Amino acid sequence: MWLLRTPGVYRPQEDTGLLAEAVRTAAVPAGASVLDVGTGSGALAVAAARAGAGRVVALDVSRRAVASAWLNARLRGLPVTVRRGDVTDTIHHGPFDVVIANPPYVPAFRTRSRRWDAGGDGRSVLDPLCAQAPRLLSAEGFLLLVQSALSGVEQTLTALRDSGLKTSVVARRWLPFGPVLRERAAFLEHCGLIEPGEREEELVVIRADRPGERGPGAT
Repeated sequence: MWLLRTPGVYRPQEDTGLLAEAVRTAAVPAGASVLDVGTGSGALAVAAARAGAGRVVALDVSRRAVASAWLNARLRGLPVTVRRGDVTDTIHHGPFDVVIANPPYVPAFRTRSRRWDAGGDGRSVLDPLCAQAPRLLSAEGFLLLVQSALSGVEQTLTALRDSGLKTSVVARRWLPFGPVLRERAAFLEHCGLIEPGEREEELVVIRADRPGERGPGAT
């Protein structure tokens, strides 16, 4: 999908595509309200609107991302409202039938880019998102998020379950390290996040549903 993107805004990559595919296959209810957390260029907000959402709120802390997402939605005439802020700023805009998120999740010794760096364990954004998820979701709502296995899939599943949601892994994909992970491979080896010489990561899409709702494979 062709998108405009100002300098410094996250370029849609494999994780974006994997989550967009999950959105398309998740049977988003016609007219649903959707929140896209960390929208970047707006790729996932656009995917949600095209999947039948009636209202999409696209959220990002970056002014450049907000501008990019706004422009991409307007060029397509889609029902997307773009806001600047983090996940805690959206409570009064919800609840939402669907929350989608491609948050920063790359473990980093120091933050060089908030587009992907997320602290030493890769969870500086994932943990607050998991804690806020139940407050964001409507009674029949569900969350779809993508992350790397390097940042603790079981930790995310446990955090979401502890917050009262039913969870399942709905998609997985292995791919070679890109430039960012190749550059910090020694750090990842030192932290025990990868084996010596390992240069592949697994991307995972997690779904979390309200109790009583039947997400695919929910536990």
